[in-house]
Amino acid sequence: MDMLEQFLNFAEQSPTAFHAAANLEAILREKGFRELRETDPWLVDAGGKYYVKRNDSALIAFQVPETGFATFRIAAAHSDSPAFKLKERFEDKTEAYVRLNVEPYGGMIMSTWLDRPLSVAGRLAVREGEGVGVRLVNLDRDAVLIPNMPIHFNRELNKGYSFNPQVDLLPVYGDRDSAGGLMREIAEAAGVEESDILSHDLFLYGRERASVWGAGDTYFSCGRIDDLECAFACVTALAESTARDTVNVCAVFDNEEVGSGSRQGADSGFLYDTLTRLGFALGASDGEIRAAMAGSFMVSADNAHAVHPNHPEKWDKQNGPVMNGGVVIKHNAGLKYTTDALSSARFALACEKAGVPVQHFANRSDIPGGSTLGHISAAHVSVETVDIGLAQLAMHSLYETAGTKDLEYLVRALEEMWNG
Repeated sequence: MDMLEQFLNFAEQSPTAFHAAANLEAILREKGFRELRETDPWLVDAGGKYYVKRNDSALIAFQVPETGFATFRIAAAHSDSPAFKLKERFEDKTEAYVRLNVEPYGGMIMSTWLDRPLSVAGRLAVREGEGVGVRLVNLDRDAVLIPNMPIHFNRELNKGYSFNPQVDLLPVYGDRDSAGGLMREIAEAAGVEESDILSHDLFLYGRERASVWGAGDTYFSCGRIDDLECAFACVTALAESTARDTVNVCAVFDNEEVGSGSRQGADSGFLYDTLTRLGFALGASDGEIRAAMAGSFMVSADNAHAVHPNHPEKWDKQNGPVMNGGVVIKHNAGLKYTTDALSSARFALACEKAGVPVQHFANRSDIPGGSTLGHISAAHVSVETVDIGLAQLAMHSLYETAGTKDLEYLVRALEEMWNG
């Protein structure tokens, strides 16, 4: 199985951030990484490989060189993607239908969610003895659909329409006789009693299968390319690397799509806590840990906007990346991306050594762009950072598109960073 096929399987099996984290954990465990728990004392050995999870949706993995404590080389990505989240009480029974009461998570292209089969997946908090346990669940079937209005009743639909998520975007589960059926399905799929489900984090996801397409199989499309492609690349590269004179670190945060302001997001202490606890476990002093951070380097990996075939005017002419053109280094004068001349040069040099082509992205000066986790994380772990990604189309669509060559490019570049 080639790397792209592995990624497409991973993406399809990762309908939520919880599933993505569990599948990334499986990759690490297969390569000999051992779990550390935040609630336990840490025993860490030189030459060891470890990972730690938070909230079941974020993880940080690291390799320690045989020489023990050193500076850090970090790659970071995120596990979440825009979706619709089911509210705690989600069943809405009308005269004819049972609908689901949902709310948007992240800045999605709403229209892409309509008129196609959707399913439900996520995390359940269940009664477990006298306490609370966790179960991942995935219905893994065509379960619901958000129907469009017919053009006859919405003549303005093709002239631009503002969807009201509380009115236009509630999915249909069944007719009025199906009341209570979805929670019963969820309980059965999770292997628990419905009465033992205490709460939930459940999301809708698209059921369309991944596709490799175009002349010479140039492109591929699937859900959640942003940012599962970078998360998969980071973990894959770490698993195949060997720590030599630095501590190799891979951080996969959650909640980037809603501002990273959670205890498992880039705007939390998760990375700082992990690096400092690792340093203390290896016998380093507080001063030595701070000195190590000052000499460290981070790659913030979150996908980039490929020039659109029908709207190239929206891109800066000199700084518009294309799919299959290599890793994209992202720049912004307002520091929405953390890249500066030195961090760009250092990463470009690693790409050069790995035989990986490099592109550059900057927004048109009259079109403000978004940001990513790099500059948010830097407020907590202030290390030299470069923002990079892989070029893709239709970012935040239910079904996104990217180039078939670029995943391997990123993996090779990260392996060079960690092995070099």
